[in-house]
Amino acid sequence: MDLQLENKIIIVSGGAKGIGEGIVKVLAREKAIPVIIGRNREDNQQLIDFLTSENLTAHEITAELTNPEECRKAIDEVMTKFNRIDGLVNNAGENDGIGLEDGNYEAFMESLHKNLVHYYLLAHYVLPALKKSKGSIVNIGSKTAETGQGGTSAYAAANGGRNALTREWAVELLPYHIRVNAVIVAEAYTPLYEKWISTFEDPQGQLKKITDKIPFEKRMTKTEEIAHMVAFLLSEKSSHTTGQLIHVDGGYVHLDRAL
Repeated sequence: MDLQLENKIIIVSGGAKGIGEGIVKVLAREKAIPVIIGRNREDNQQLIDFLTSENLTAHEITAELTNPEECRKAIDEVMTKFNRIDGLVNNAGENDGIGLEDGNYEAFMESLHKNLVHYYLLAHYVLPALKKSKGSIVNIGSKTAETGQGGTSAYAAANGGRNALTREWAVELLPYHIRVNAVIVAEAYTPLYEKWISTFEDPQGQLKKITDKIPFEKRMTKTEEIAHMVAFLLSEKSSHTTGQLIHVDGGYVHLDRAL
């Protein structure tokens, strides 16, 4: 399917690794022009060099998104370079394990800045450009907002906020023909996930326990599978879809655990 994303300028926060990397690769192969916003220039450039080797195009902006001013500067830089923005993928963040019993105010607020506040700020600063292009926003979310996980209050709260903002923005931006949706992830094998699974005494055994609970094919979701849904939601092929939380998770959240 031709998603008609050629030459569309699409920002992907946290686009250098993991799910973001998968999104950037799929967008580039759809002939869009993804712009990675991430804190590590070397990581950003490594992905750009890989895409260049495949004769594909991407750009990068190095920014620390927990700093509100850098969020504004990043959007300004994209506008200076391209003079338009057609889409925003809010993706950057990590499950940092700030719990209720063992957490504290400072850590909780730091996690919200790491996982939620920049979603709002990037959307706020990109809005004038999206109003002109009638572009789209896709927020990446996590099952933790719906299922709970234990020991990760801040990340769960951030993802609850992502879900709520998706529907709130979908309503607020109706007059501008801007669609807003979210892709909700359950178990996807990324570098951060690998780091977490390695903390167990038997990582492979723990991984099997998890995949055995994933109804469809008893396997992790591939980042490319998440990316394909994101690309679809950014495209005009999903022209009457807004305010939706779409789970790309092999049925993990909603199908019967007895499966």
